[in-house]
Amino acid sequence: HLLGASKKTPNIVVILCDDLGYGDLGCYGSRIRTPNLNRMAGEGIRFTNFSAADPVCSPSRAALLTGRYPTRVGVPQVLFPKDPGGLNLDETTVAGMLRSRGYRTMCIGKWHLGRPKEYLPTSRGFDEYFGIPYSNDMTPCVLMHNTGVIEDPANLETLTRRYTEQAVKFIRSAKDSPFFLYMPHTFPHIPLAASPRFRGKSAEDLYGDTVEAIDWSAGEVLRALHESGVEENTLVLFTSDNGPWYQGSPGKLRGRKNTTYEGGVREPFIARWPGRIPKGKVCDGLASMMDIFPTVARLC
Repeated sequence: HLLGASKKTPNIVVILCDDLGYGDLGCYGSRIRTPNLNRMAGEGIRFTNFSAADPVCSPSRAALLTGRYPTRVGVPQVLFPKDPGGLNLDETTVAGMLRSRGYRTMCIGKWHLGRPKEYLPTSRGFDEYFGIPYSNDMTPCVLMHNTGVIEDPANLETLTRRYTEQAVKFIRSAKDSPFFLYMPHTFPHIPLAASPRFRGKSAEDLYGDTVEAIDWSAGEVLRALHESGVEENTLVLFTSDNGPWYQGSPGKLRGRKNTTYEGGVREPFIARWPGRIPKGKVCDGLASMMDIFPTVARLC
């Protein structure tokens, strides 16, 4: 689906939601207002048959970052705060691959691939990390910068805003060098929380509020790319780690998170790269979370 040849090595931005369902975006039929993501789909390509590698958090993320089946890389199931391990230490991540090519790399958001220091993002190819190390329903729910805890417990109502501020700051600071931004949001995983700006504003209660906040965040990231003059050399990918849990919509698909029915693994997937990806495309072909690594490797 790419047009022409890239003039230089592209920047890569991956925005990953937690427990967002196939039917939770406006461009996939939801009542939730997602104007920025709808616009992103209109300016790029929207997939209708994109699959996660697993219907739960940790394995899906392991597959995204390595391009391999999660069981092969030591993450066959969800990780917990007291687990001594995580993503196998001998695995190469997208971040590690790109950093070896001179990229600046940052992870902002939920990691969930190991809590010990050697498993955290700063040991797995990322120059910097800002976020919570696992799901927000696990305790202690702490906010970290690199390897240190800066807030305990993390204020969930402000997380999406603070993630976004960090992302915009990183884009502005890294605009003169190739960069990789991995932005795995905390929401709409439960417990749900939203800032006063979004709380009570959506058509789908607090769940919809968190999704609308994520849509705002995506809009701010796209705005930062534009204002920094790098949007035409940046591939932005948006998806989710698995289907919806107790709330949210799998669209008209059977099943939800924790099941291998389509509703548990089929995800919204949008890709935007002005001048390289044709506008307004819809792809019905099969693709998966594991295709991201080799695609990025070929482009970069």
